[in-house]
Amino acid sequence: MVDFHATTIVAVRRSDGDVCIGGDGQVTMGQTSVMKHKAKKVRKIYKNTVLSGFAGSVADAFTLTEKFEKKLEEHGGNLKRAAVALAQSWRRDNAMRNLEALMVAADRENLLLISGNGEVIEPDQDFMAIGSGGNFAYAAASALYNNTDLDAEAIVRKSLEIASSICVYTNDNISVEKL
Repeated sequence: MVDFHATTIVAVRRSDGDVCIGGDGQVTMGQTSVMKHKAKKVRKIYKNTVLSGFAGSVADAFTLTEKFEKKLEEHGGNLKRAAVALAQSWRRDNAMRNLEALMVAADRENLLLISGNGEVIEPDQDFMAIGSGGNFAYAAASALYNNTDLDAEAIVRKSLEIASSICVYTNDNISVEKL
């Protein structure tokens, strides 16, 4: 099986309702080949009220995003209820259980990580990062979030720029969605 390295996704929510998710555009196959430079892995969903970003297998992430959008519809856009419902179905469904992807979802009130193990995790602070360069981006976001007055978009962009300068699986073709 070919090892696909994912991406880096960063999400930040400021207390004033400023919410942003961004991701790099690189898709890497194995340890030596960049397959794509400008993939878009962040989207606005559910009537443009929810942001989502994914890391992992692209096909699996698209499947996960579609299922999540259906759960949002079923639950009237309630992000937490939809995330828990998705995680529950993810754990019960044998086909879904094999999806190799992580998703970050945010609205003006919530920021959540939905994992392939059927977990829904709310971070301690209003930022998170996932993917190949996630640890680098998380460290940058933490420093910027806690020590500056930068808005969510500026923190997301700068964190991704920093991660792209360190992580070989992250590039500087950054796409951002904002509420």
